[in-house]
Amino acid sequence: MSTPVVEMDGDEMTRVVWRLIKELLIEPYVDLKTEYYDLGLENRNATDDKVTVDAALATRRLGVAVKCATITPNRLRVEEYNLKQMWKSPNGTIRRILDGTVFRAPLTAKGIKSYIQGWTKPIIIARHAYGDIYNCVEDVANEGENAYLLITDKDGNELRRKLVHSFGKGGGICQGVHNTCKSVESFAKSCFSYALSQNLPVWFGAKDTISKIYDHSFKDIFQEVYEKEFRAEFEKRGLYYLYTLIDDVVARAVRSEGGFLWVCKNYDGDVFSDMVATAYGSLGMMTSVLVSPDGVYEYEAAHGTVTRHYYKHLKGEETSTNSVATLFAWTGALKKRGELDNNVPLVNFAAKLEKAAIETIEQGFMTGDLIPLFESKGVTPQKLSTKGFLEKIAEKL
Repeated sequence: MSTPVVEMDGDEMTRVVWRLIKELLIEPYVDLKTEYYDLGLENRNATDDKVTVDAALATRRLGVAVKCATITPNRLRVEEYNLKQMWKSPNGTIRRILDGTVFRAPLTAKGIKSYIQGWTKPIIIARHAYGDIYNCVEDVANEGENAYLLITDKDGNELRRKLVHSFGKGGGICQGVHNTCKSVESFAKSCFSYALSQNLPVWFGAKDTISKIYDHSFKDIFQEVYEKEFRAEFEKRGLYYLYTLIDDVVARAVRSEGGFLWVCKNYDGDVFSDMVATAYGSLGMMTSVLVSPDGVYEYEAAHGTVTRHYYKHLKGEETSTNSVATLFAWTGALKKRGELDNNVPLVNFAAKLEKAAIETIEQGFMTGDLIPLFESKGVTPQKLSTKGFLEKIAEKL
């Protein structure tokens, strides 16, 4: 390697898997160069979350990053880790700095059957990576207090205000979310461009009938970008762009055979990417990459830190944690680094490692979560431990 990738370490069981992947599958074969940032919750707390911002800025500078799963603390985590405050989602912070779009695609292997039998083609989720509740402002309102949406000019002079709610007995809660037209436009261009690169139609759903300004703006901007820049090429290829309400998209998706790019606002993408991953087999079998408008790439596993397995690991008990998504985050980053640096051997290595992982599963060696999903004539699935599965991939590699 001539240029480092940004390495963002994480939390709990995925942190354990992270180390094993490097030791067993990467460092013996690659002169690995990384710029390391520890995004474990303890270090984020110690640095007042500055390490997360530094990692995002390094990603912008170096162009490629790989990220381990991290904890977004709630009140229980604040107590468990003795945190200074309830730190924000590191993914939200990184996405706010890099902007762009998160593309998530299921990994398929022969023998792993989908929960939705009609889904014979992959559904790729395109998730907006900016705004919504991930950059929200929220507060508690006491009895007798009013909440307003207030718009001012750049000097703070009030231009207009709208009453959100007058709180009566018991008070309540309120939340303000935002987005920018520039970010939504970049999102639209990324989605249509990616769909063309994969030769897929685009489905987009929001709730413009209810949210007549916020969601409707997404609808209008997407339609404008499509008409101006993409309609001709889509129609030339026999592809199409469909906008409808989000609940209609869900109904259509369940009845479909797959084979489309599902565009989602930030929160919707967070929810439906997990649904799609699970429907195809497992949360551990999905790739995830953030692509920014200026060509920066951040690869990650599209699942959590596997807390239950981590507590077993701390007790010295054997675990069987699916490491495929984390492994493909590494291979995705190495492959992209190789492409950008014209490092063909690095690209080839990453491709071979991915092939070894999928073939290991197809030959019946897997973690416990995949056993109930596996059906292949003449192959009896064998459950392997977390480390044992990675060692089996190393054999195949």
